[in-house]
Amino acid sequence: MNQSRRPPIADSSLALLAKGYAWLPDRRRRAAGPVVRTRLMGRHAVALHGPEGVRFFYDERHVERRTALPGPVLSTLFGHGAVHTLDGQPHRVRKEMFLSLLTGPEAVAGLVGDVTDVWDEAVRSWSDRPSVVLFDEASRILTRGVCRWSGIPLADADLLARDLVAMVDGFATPGPRHWRARHARARSEAWLGGLVDDVRKGTVTAPAGSALDVVALHRDADGQFLDPHTAAVELLNVIRPTVAVCWFVAYAGHALHSRPEIREELREGDPSYAVAFAHELRRFYPFAPFLGGRAVTDLEWRGEPIPSGTLVLLDLYGQNHDPDLWTDPYAFAPRRFLERPPQRDELVPQGGGDRSTGHRCPGEDVTIALLTALGPRLARLEYDVPDQDLRIPLTRLPARVRSGFVMEAVRVPAPAHLAARTAV
Repeated sequence: MNQSRRPPIADSSLALLAKGYAWLPDRRRRAAGPVVRTRLMGRHAVALHGPEGVRFFYDERHVERRTALPGPVLSTLFGHGAVHTLDGQPHRVRKEMFLSLLTGPEAVAGLVGDVTDVWDEAVRSWSDRPSVVLFDEASRILTRGVCRWSGIPLADADLLARDLVAMVDGFATPGPRHWRARHARARSEAWLGGLVDDVRKGTVTAPAGSALDVVALHRDADGQFLDPHTAAVELLNVIRPTVAVCWFVAYAGHALHSRPEIREELREGDPSYAVAFAHELRRFYPFAPFLGGRAVTDLEWRGEPIPSGTLVLLDLYGQNHDPDLWTDPYAFAPRRFLERPPQRDELVPQGGGDRSTGHRCPGEDVTIALLTALGPRLARLEYDVPDQDLRIPLTRLPARVRSGFVMEAVRVPAPAHLAARTAV
């Protein structure tokens, strides 16, 4: 059917804000065909799902990301000029910089080692405090750990942690959270841009091979250094996603409190179960609702036309809870991933496709490894869980545990347990 002959479609922007993560899965369940047709911010949009939809979405002959990301998202979450705004050879050259830093056993182990060292140092102080908020503590630990690994000198770790959390927390909502995110990004970009300048002038020494060193000296597809602003943007795109793992650490507290039998199993130290627990955290709990791109030409998917310029959405949250892919999808069950490891284009909390050539998050291995290491550490702690608001409203984008997961009377395990690192 020609797009011009279709009946008018109402704009769904307000419905998205009202329903949050449930908006697109609900629309898909009601759709008469294989795609959802809607409008967002006045633009025609179609939504895809499933492994076949993932492969279609990440094919650069079909969908580009460069012109699809809204300005408010760039001004908060990703940054103007970020790798997410590139396609083709410029994207591949810039992406290779991230892959060199965030993939490979040594790189992942180094980052995880620095974060777990900071965790083990930090938890020793928790027993001296009446209560701790896991979300907040995890954000500060991850900030100190990733900056130590990145070679970034820290004057105020708490301020940076708040700014990095704000960038994620305010990208998908109007109002105060959004403006906090903009101010946080502007402050952090100015600081890191100055740091890159100092490294290039030789007044600051970046450890060889560190993220600060690699980004400061990176040459783009045109053979030129990144300008200081863009270099700052990309440094934030190394450290911000790492700190965003605090969402999943708080979710881990929620899961272990809700399912004590899982906590007992995670304490036993089976590395395979720890990995399965990390995968199930990312599948079950809400993080990114969907991704967007733009059709580069007139397309067709499963017999449905997608005109050039259409906004193409990939339903992440819906796919991670699709009963056609997951048995009992609304049950938290890590053992599902012992029975069958996740397939590349089925489990998509951080996107899908080939991370080497496409837009899939290059830090996915880091996220999994951090959760694999921190999950058992959290399970081994003894603590009380006071009355608090443990709801996770799906109408909030991004969702999070309302209370941040408060723990009281934390008892730290024996030093031998703290010293033992979980295999990653």
